[in-house]
Amino acid sequence: MKRNILMWVIILVLAGIAPVQAGQSGKVEYLNSKTLPKNLPFSEAVKVGHTLYLSGQIGIVPGTMKLADGGMQGQAKQAMQNIKTTLEAHGYSMDDLVQCHVMLADIKDWGAFNTVYKTFFSKHFPARSAFATNGLALGAKVEVECTAAVGK
Repeated sequence: MKRNILMWVIILVLAGIAPVQAGQSGKVEYLNSKTLPKNLPFSEAVKVGHTLYLSGQIGIVPGTMKLADGGMQGQAKQAMQNIKTTLEAHGYSMDDLVQCHVMLADIKDWGAFNTVYKTFFSKHFPARSAFATNGLALGAKVEVECTAAVGK
């Protein structure tokens, strides 16, 4: 029985969904900076202990449902700026990011996305995965979802 519990804990840790560690506060905080349109049914970020989970961001102009001009590069830049804005609104920075998931409407845009993505980091790059989708909200070309390690 103990072996099975240990196995499940290891699986959850590897999957990134481990229970809150001892010493971490289990308090859940739902964070919103009011830059997203009010009718969207999600929080910008949710903080649990020392982990900050950011909702996926597409390249919408803040406060609107309009995608940024400029195709992939314009939308990628806006999506990354939206992530940066969310982090800064709550006292964090891009340096706090530890993992990002990149969803592309067309995997052929991977290189164009990378050109923009790397300009948002100065110290290190978070762990990352990228994959093609069968479509994104509002016809977006890219969506980026990140996780940050915050606090001590």
